[in-house]
Amino acid sequence: MAVVRFGFHDGLTAFLAPQRRSREFEYRCARAATVKNAIEALGVPHTEVELIRVNGRAVDLTYRVQDGDRIDVFPTVDGADLESLPRLRTPPPAPTRFIADSQLGALARLLRMLGFDTAYGNGYADEEIRCRAAQEERIILTRDRELLKCRTVTHGCYVHALEPRAQLREIVQRLRLAASMRPFTLCVHCNVPLVPVAKEAVLGQLPPMVAERHQEFQTCAGCRRVYWKGTHWERMRGVLRELLSGDAASMAEPPLASGPPP
Repeated sequence: MAVVRFGFHDGLTAFLAPQRRSREFEYRCARAATVKNAIEALGVPHTEVELIRVNGRAVDLTYRVQDGDRIDVFPTVDGADLESLPRLRTPPPAPTRFIADSQLGALARLLRMLGFDTAYGNGYADEEIRCRAAQEERIILTRDRELLKCRTVTHGCYVHALEPRAQLREIVQRLRLAASMRPFTLCVHCNVPLVPVAKEAVLGQLPPMVAERHQEFQTCAGCRRVYWKGTHWERMRGVLRELLSGDAASMAEPPLASGPPP
């Protein structure tokens, strides 16, 4: 066995057992264990870790722990020279795309409202989520930390907030998404890009008052819903302004879907 001392910093302490939070502690692990094994055995998914220092030296996830090591684990490296540090994972894929687990349907719809391609389905099994994330270069969003504790998962976010709007704010801030938002360009129901459509082509789907007052429309090729700048659009602009401190209001403003909010 190897006996090491751990120090987890900032938000990572939330993953630890209560008696290990906010203090250094001694931990016994197999002598051949990697630092990834040890960190995840303590409850912290490797996707939440940005920097690991062993005895003051930055290491990657493959480092094998040694008896007497002092290991500090950090969630962010703000202010550090990233190029000088061992890379724990490849850079996140671009453009930013997500896959959300079954607990995050409302968050998935809100991310689509911001223009982020977000796969979601109630029936996704854990292995399917991991496979799709790898094949389609998607970031996994989940409230199940065990889903992220797999070496095949390179990019994932454990979502701490419980309420959908707070979850959206958390993800936008953590991944610095404000600059890449394209609000109201995807169908919140189907995740399919919206396309302009002539009013005459959708006239039969429009309420009489909408047909009278509006001239510009978009549609989803998946579900055939029709979108226009109605009162629902105005309400959702307000939601985005509240969530993102006005960032969304300054973006391009294609129509928002008719029908119930996401």
